[in-house]
Amino acid sequence: MLIQAENLRRSFGDVHAVEGVSFQIAPGEIYGLVGPDGAGKTTVMRLLCGALLPDKRPEQGKTSIHIAGYDIARETEQARAHIGYLPQRFSLYEDLTAMENLRFFAEVRGIPAKEWKPRCMEILHFVGLDEFTGRRAGQLSGGMKQKLGLAAALVHQPQVLLLDEPTTGVDPVTRQDFWQLIIRLASASQQKGIAVLVSTPYMDEASRCVRIGFMRSGRIIAEGTPTELRKQLEGRVLELRGHPLVGLRKIAEADPDVTAAQMFGDRIHLQIRSGAVEQVITRLNQSIPLQGGEVTRLRIIPPQLEDVFIALLEG
Repeated sequence: MLIQAENLRRSFGDVHAVEGVSFQIAPGEIYGLVGPDGAGKTTVMRLLCGALLPDKRPEQGKTSIHIAGYDIARETEQARAHIGYLPQRFSLYEDLTAMENLRFFAEVRGIPAKEWKPRCMEILHFVGLDEFTGRRAGQLSGGMKQKLGLAAALVHQPQVLLLDEPTTGVDPVTRQDFWQLIIRLASASQQKGIAVLVSTPYMDEASRCVRIGFMRSGRIIAEGTPTELRKQLEGRVLELRGHPLVGLRKIAEADPDVTAAQMFGDRIHLQIRSGAVEQVITRLNQSIPLQGGEVTRLRIIPPQLEDVFIALLEG
């Protein structure tokens, strides 16, 4: 395993930002940390790269972080040498060009002069910025800045890549391009040994991960592959269409066996207690017309990760 985190804990005063988080990530694996704002995702990232120290509470078990076999507490510099980190906010030098930024980080990492230029050109080509080597970073678009940040994180050929909400605030096309880069890195890295940890608030991005850890209130409350997590709600999600949507939602929420009702555009997803789906369908088909509404579709559908996310938050 390239990332081994055991019983991570970190508090800020009375706020327990991370409370007993453990996970492992293998070479070639994309692991997604998913959760609402304030769940502790960024704190976990900072603990892994050594920017924060974990709390030591012997009475609550041993805490440890190993990166590529190195203990981040005792072998900090050796561990960091294997980490590429892309924070939420753009953190490169806006007055330097794309190439100058990469050169700076390459030289800081001790890469010899004869190696850094061809390596930087290779990485800029990989992220699609080879035509912008001479453009100042401050003049790049938001999506290009994120790609340059990824290039800087890759310049020293790390074995571990930490990406903290890398596509927040960029357009959908750029999000797609960025994820194609991540997938190419992981799929091409099973022999090279890159492990990717990415935090994201987007469920479509989470579905691209090999495994997902759902965080809430500083804890991982569910973990597994996207398929395994969706199976938790298999046969328990109904799609309701009709009008008026707001009225249909209120009627559905009043049913004792409906645990959640969430708008998805022109439809509503209903989460139903186990074993009560048919009863709910019968009751809603009767009660909605009696209350002035109209049902155009009410059926069982395969659960989406959004449904799982809502269920975990409601739970």
